[in-house]
Amino acid sequence: MKPQVAADIRAIFNAQDKAEADALLKRTAQKYAQTAPKLAAWLEESLPEGLTVLSFPEAHRRLLRTTYGVERLNREIKRRTQVASIFPNEASCLRLVSALLMETSDDWQAGKAYLTFSQ
Repeated sequence: MKPQVAADIRAIFNAQDKAEADALLKRTAQKYAQTAPKLAAWLEESLPEGLTVLSFPEAHRRLLRTTYGVERLNREIKRRTQVASIFPNEASCLRLVSALLMETSDDWQAGKAYLTFSQ
């Protein structure tokens, strides 16, 4: 049953808009109501929160659905902290990481924006 459930959930998240996703979710929950009532209850309770991304413009969905931005930021922090290699104390490491995060925040606010809502 696992591959079929995974395919059904994937179809819900690959819907073109929120209305289609809600209809697929409702249909999928009804499909499993008799055979797997706990799964049907979980679908109805948990998946709507994940469908929030469908209310954003399509250009933003990929950026919001993935963790690429966070992963990229973590790689940059790791790269910069490895250059320093040894920190005299925890506070010095925190200062470096805080400075990197502030720089990234400034970049996103003043120029190279991760998301822009002017479409």
